[in-house]
Amino acid sequence: MADIDPSRADAPAPDVQAFLDTYEAMDLPELHELSPTAARDLWEQVSGIDPGIDLPTVEDRTVDAEHGEIPVRVYDSRESRGGERPLVVYLHGGGWVVGSIDTHDGVSRKLAAETGYPVLSVGYRLAPEQPFPAGLTDCYRALEWAAETAPDLDADPKRLVLAGDSAGGNLAAATAMLARDRGGPDVAHQVLVYPATGDPRPTRSYEENGEGYFLTQELSEWFADHYLEDDLDRGNVYAQPRLAADLTDLPPATVLTAGFDPLRDDGAAYARRLREADVAVSYKNFDDQIHGFFNMIGEPISLEGAHAAHEWVAADLREALEG
Repeated sequence: MADIDPSRADAPAPDVQAFLDTYEAMDLPELHELSPTAARDLWEQVSGIDPGIDLPTVEDRTVDAEHGEIPVRVYDSRESRGGERPLVVYLHGGGWVVGSIDTHDGVSRKLAAETGYPVLSVGYRLAPEQPFPAGLTDCYRALEWAAETAPDLDADPKRLVLAGDSAGGNLAAATAMLARDRGGPDVAHQVLVYPATGDPRPTRSYEENGEGYFLTQELSEWFADHYLEDDLDRGNVYAQPRLAADLTDLPPATVLTAGFDPLRDDGAAYARRLREADVAVSYKNFDDQIHGFFNMIGEPISLEGAHAAHEWVAADLREALEG
């Protein structure tokens, strides 16, 4: 079992550096200098990725919740019915403030194609209009719906996977914890892609990668300030799972970090804590990549490291759930 001691390469991968140069040349407004609404609009414009993957099933549906309806989208690469497979519940990143089902359409398509499993992407409520715990509540309700609806999707309600990137990784970890604590749906596995799990500010990676590598310190703090309304929220283990005293009996985890990411050491610290609690963890640090690289799998930006990361995640899931 590999040690969890991430670092960064001497320099970002050449295609990553080319992206960083191009992004800087675009001279876009900084998200943290905009209103949340304007930031969302800009993010929708610049973050869409087309991986060129056509699937037999891409269907928009809704989940009934106490506050109304939660939008979800089902992706499936299978053309005919038969047999039960794991079901991936995917929670998009975007700092709990930006991002959507649409910004992560490419990731969901890629996961469905690589794994052969149906993917349920969740459009949870965003801060600051709906701060913690609104988005988490939506994710938990979507998990319940996934368990209820799995047979209709040729999926196994006993093999549910919670997955997410960045803020979505935070929500996946917290939803898994909620399911454990409430005796909720069976979660067979969790996939945490450069997750935000606690306060990253004391970490080395936050200092060395806090500027110039896409996600910045200022933006990270802007996101957290919108999501967490007061100091009590910052101490809540469902907002920052790494604070939890007890991580036993959580689902096995696939944890992925990036070398040039301010959140690298945060994600690694959570992976270590899971292992210390006797939770099985597969961990890999992509040392020449940046935060957000997992999404960069098609037009207009396709990174070799991103495709390798998807292949690794899919292989790890197959081994964990089928092997």
